[in-house]
Amino acid sequence: MYITCLDLEGVLVPEIWIAFADAVGIPELRRTTRDEPDYDKLMKYRINILKEHNLGLKEIQETIKKIEPLPGAKQFLDKLRAKGQVIIISDTFSQFAAPLMEKLGWPTIFCNELIVSDSGEITGYKMRCEKSKLTTVKALQSIGFETIASGDSFNDLGMIQASKAGFLFRSTEKIIKEYPQYPAFTEYNELFDAIQKIVEN
Repeated sequence: MYITCLDLEGVLVPEIWIAFADAVGIPELRRTTRDEPDYDKLMKYRINILKEHNLGLKEIQETIKKIEPLPGAKQFLDKLRAKGQVIIISDTFSQFAAPLMEKLGWPTIFCNELIVSDSGEITGYKMRCEKSKLTTVKALQSIGFETIASGDSFNDLGMIQASKAGFLFRSTEKIIKEYPQYPAFTEYNELFDAIQKIVEN
């Protein structure tokens, strides 16, 4: 049996931190896992900037409410889920994900959790497990599933490399160039066809 594991931001929805950076006019917050492979370093950087500007969870959630899935994302996900099991494995946080999951038809998502003070200040974060994407696909494989994985960023490469088949989707030129062994797609129909070919063979 196959389970398809998809990244969320950049694949199904716009990058949350980029949308928030633009909403509040802080370009430094546009930095994502496409730019910084070290997730802990990236999150500490983000949290420090939020503190400097007295911004918290409420302000980010206000932006998230206005974010819509990427054009065609829900249709792609519906079509894929009709053919087999799909899990979204994301380094986003449960406090961010709910409005987006509603707009995508409530798919299954495995993500992380922010540590938030009573005042709404984001003080830290808790990862579901170490190397969460890679660890999750290995756990699925350990209980008898074959995995297919797709994502766009450095933090997706572990699950892509560990899976039966892996695909880059709307990734950066740098990542595509560094990992030419993984087919790179920009359209949902291309990704769907590639996944189906693996499942049917």
